[in-house]
Amino acid sequence: MKMILKNGTIITRDPQNPMVEDGAVLFEDGVILEVGKTDALCRTYPDAVYIDAKGGIVLPGFINAHHHIYSAFARGLAMPGEPPHDFPAVLEKIWWNIDRHLMRPMTRACAYMTLIESIRSGVTTVFDHHASFGDIPNSLDEIAQVATDLGIRACLCYEISDRDGAEKARQSVLENERFENFCKQDTSRLLASMCGMHASFTISEETMEFARTHTQAGFHIHVCEGAYDRDHCSATYHETVIERLSRHGILGEQTICGHCVYLTDRDRQILAETGTAVVHNPQSNMGNAVGVTDVRKLIESGILVGMGTDGFTSDILESVKTANVLIKHMNQDPSVGFCEVMDMTFVNNAKLADRHFGDTCGVIRAGARADLIVSDYRPMTPLTAENINGHITFGMNGRNIITTICGGRVLMQDRVLVGIDEEKIAYMCREQADALWKALGVDP
Repeated sequence: MKMILKNGTIITRDPQNPMVEDGAVLFEDGVILEVGKTDALCRTYPDAVYIDAKGGIVLPGFINAHHHIYSAFARGLAMPGEPPHDFPAVLEKIWWNIDRHLMRPMTRACAYMTLIESIRSGVTTVFDHHASFGDIPNSLDEIAQVATDLGIRACLCYEISDRDGAEKARQSVLENERFENFCKQDTSRLLASMCGMHASFTISEETMEFARTHTQAGFHIHVCEGAYDRDHCSATYHETVIERLSRHGILGEQTICGHCVYLTDRDRQILAETGTAVVHNPQSNMGNAVGVTDVRKLIESGILVGMGTDGFTSDILESVKTANVLIKHMNQDPSVGFCEVMDMTFVNNAKLADRHFGDTCGVIRAGARADLIVSDYRPMTPLTAENINGHITFGMNGRNIITTICGGRVLMQDRVLVGIDEEKIAYMCREQADALWKALGVDP
């Protein structure tokens, strides 16, 4: 069935045809067939199903290259006792405490909450890094089922770690392997897999090698998010984290290293030589007070750098705004940051999606995936193909998104989720959040 998204200003992200005013997009079977003027396409295809953009701005669906769905129920949670004052204490008291109590029904509810928020903010593709050490086997299926139910694209992995013992580390490796095999048989075109790892300082030599021999996928790992990861690797293995990962064969074009706050010049050279991607998570890094990733040095080294939210939010535009000012602040130079952040979010994230889903994402042109969003942002200053990024950074936010389409399926239209019982989901989320909080010793 042919469908036409009409009456919008189309921002294509295609250099050959960057902007179409009063434009429309024709798509069928999840693929874009044609981009042109509304009147011309509607005359040519009178029997198509029409979706009205109502004069809004049409963009390719946003991509979040590093998320943590399992952290959803931390919102509003105040753990008893003294608040943590450094990153290892944050991990132990909050995040590892949460994931040790997370059961599969809770994971499922977290997925609904997070992915609905993603859809509402125009995100059509999510790279998620999952942990639920209270209930490991088949836990990725809970997220995958929710993603396919909602119609959003998800690249999933399980966080391998020895922090809760060798047996749970083994289960984590096997969960990644199981889900990788599941994705090879999946026909939804919405799912992809990676092999997740927590961080070097929680993964033994034996577990790292076991993981490498039990996957054909790339790896998704936190690297030097805090100084402790760097210092632990230096003291224990007498090498940097990047050198250790290289020695184990973890790096490569299918691998994502999150954060990378503390790297040497040699580390950046290794990442560039292996084609390994890095994902920047500015809000999370600031919130955990771990330091600032030197994004400019990464880019200058020839590394593909993407943008993620690390569970801090599901609205990728929040990270865009933060990253822009953070790079300026770090370099004490107001002329830097803007172009880098635009490329990271709208060019490089699309390249990451292409690598892992095998499709053309992040662009509106014939042959690309029909991942389309509509923003009701109404500019009060001139809007052109050359200045759209300025409008996105300084004027638009995720709450402007009114319609979200992923793979040709309408997920939200005029801010109403299609085919989803939001009240039922909200009730389930509150019920599961209450259960988690009680397990943590917190009175809801």
